[in-house]
Amino acid sequence: MTVRPARADTDPRCSRRWRIAPLACLAITALPVSAVAAGTAQADAVAYLVNVTVRPGYHFANADAALAYGHSLCDAMADGAGYPQLVSTIERDFATTDEYQATYLLGQAANELCPGQIWQLRRSAADSHIS
Repeated sequence: MTVRPARADTDPRCSRRWRIAPLACLAITALPVSAVAAGTAQADAVAYLVNVTVRPGYHFANADAALAYGHSLCDAMADGAGYPQLVSTIERDFATTDEYQATYLLGQAANELCPGQIWQLRRSAADSHIS
């Protein structure tokens, strides 16, 4: 008498339940890891460079100069400089009275290079009225 091998559709190890269980287990274990990763803000120098070098009006000599300027804004935020002071500094450095251009550069630096400083920048902006 010969014994036929179990067919995949009748073998309990191959049932739908047993194929889905490992995926569900993986999803449940990955959930806390992804929640922790999503809570940590990461700097993105490439996004900053794309956004400020493509936009006309800043005229940075090169990518290093653009990054150095952005990091100087981050350092000023970390040292307690407020929104109005930073906007005035940018307007002076780029010889412009275009407030939008200054706030755009400041926002890009905060969002892309030092996202941990955004709360401080927002708080100081809420207390100011630039015109």
